[in-house]
Amino acid sequence: MIFQENRRLLSSGNDNSLASMDHNVKWMQRAFELAQKAKEYDEVPVGAVIVHEDKIIGEGWNQPISSHDPTAHAEIIALRNAGNNVGNYRLPGATMYVTLEPCAMCAGAIVHARLSKLIFAVADPKTGACGSIFNLLQTEELNHKVEIDKSIMEDECRALIQTFFKEKRLKPS
Repeated sequence: MIFQENRRLLSSGNDNSLASMDHNVKWMQRAFELAQKAKEYDEVPVGAVIVHEDKIIGEGWNQPISSHDPTAHAEIIALRNAGNNVGNYRLPGATMYVTLEPCAMCAGAIVHARLSKLIFAVADPKTGACGSIFNLLQTEELNHKVEIDKSIMEDECRALIQTFFKEKRLKPS
C-alpha cells in the first residue's frame, strides 16, 4: 500500500515527518470513509474532515443530489458542521482534509472560514480551484491565504472516484 511505502521512505529521515505523515493519513482515512458513504448514496464520492487541535470539529460528504442543494458539497457541509460545533464561522488554526481538490465555491468558503491549512488527496483538472485551474486559496488579491498540501492517499481516493464514474457509465439509463 502507498502508506507503507511513504512510511518506509520517511523512516530514514526526520521522525517529525513520519509523525506528520501518520497524522495526515489518519485524518484523510476518515475523509475517505465519508467519501465511501457518499458513494453509498449514489453521490460523487467526496468526503471532508476539519480538524483542530487533533480533534474532528466538522465533517461531511457530498450530498447535492439527495438534498437538491447545489451547495451541499462535502467541504461546505463540513464547514457548516464545524461552525456549529465551535460556535463561530471562523475556524483559525483548523485543517481541512478532503479527498478531492475543492471547486471555486468550496475554496471561497475555506478562505472565508479562515482555515489555516487544506490537505487534499486528488487534484481536479476540470474544476479544481486550489492549484489545478487556478489557486483561490493563495491569491494575492484576497486577505487570507491557506496553506495547501496534497497527494495524501491519492491512489486510494482516485480509484474510488474512477470506479464510481465507471460504474455510472455502465448502468442503464
